[in-house]
Amino acid sequence: MKNDLVIIRGAGDLASGVGLKLFNSGYKVIMLDIKEPSSIRRTVCFSEAIYDKEVEIEGVKGVLTKDALDALKIANDNKIAILVDENADILNSLKPFVLIDAIIAKKNLGTRINMAPLTIALGPGFNAGVDCNFVIETKRGHFLGSIIDKGFAAENTGVPGVIAGVGEDRVIHSNTKGVFKAFKEIGDRVIKDEKIAEIDGKVQKSKIDGVLRGILRDGFYVPHEHFKIADVDPREESSKYIHFVSDKARCIAGGVLECILHYGYAQNKKTKKGSTKK
Repeated sequence: MKNDLVIIRGAGDLASGVGLKLFNSGYKVIMLDIKEPSSIRRTVCFSEAIYDKEVEIEGVKGVLTKDALDALKIANDNKIAILVDENADILNSLKPFVLIDAIIAKKNLGTRINMAPLTIALGPGFNAGVDCNFVIETKRGHFLGSIIDKGFAAENTGVPGVIAGVGEDRVIHSNTKGVFKAFKEIGDRVIKDEKIAEIDGKVQKSKIDGVLRGILRDGFYVPHEHFKIADVDPREESSKYIHFVSDKARCIAGGVLECILHYGYAQNKKTKKGSTKK
């Protein structure tokens, strides 16, 4: 086990915010994702390395790797390693100090409390103390980023958090399945009812005026109706922030870092106490 090695399941926008925070705090970070990620805020997702081989977010490079040893080499080379590994098979080869489930699936897709000395999960679907050691709250509001040591995070309401008075209408879901064709790019201004994409010829429109904060990669196969395909931010100034992790991601990442530092301090104190001669 390496005390500075962290493995993160998921490499979407919230996971990437966590990975960036931990990397900048001195940890070696390896991020795992599926073969074809469906990230929306692609300018701030390390999962994009799976398509483009290498990405850079806020000055930190994420590099696609081929296996556990390659991932460890990249992580030791002052970069974040990205690996296609849906089931976290990397744990058969590497023993991290921390395992973080940041898939944000609203349910547990296989993370267990014994996967690492410290296991942390983001959001609903995990029972702290049973499925993992700690859960980090991901719901916007007063307790965003707080550490839960027993029980669950707030339940998923299915309604996006409100930004500038807009909630559900800022997120666009597909009206069909099929191959996605984007007509707009992240950072573009859009207006209500404007065509932003097509899925197998069926028009996909924005519900509000705003800035396109996220949109699926062109050519992605949308697997079913009501699949999340885009995110429109109603704030005019949001175009300045499309290449920076969100305030929500930073808050959650701060909770993860606090959790790791607190646990590490407690473990270190316990170890020292146990080694003291009487």
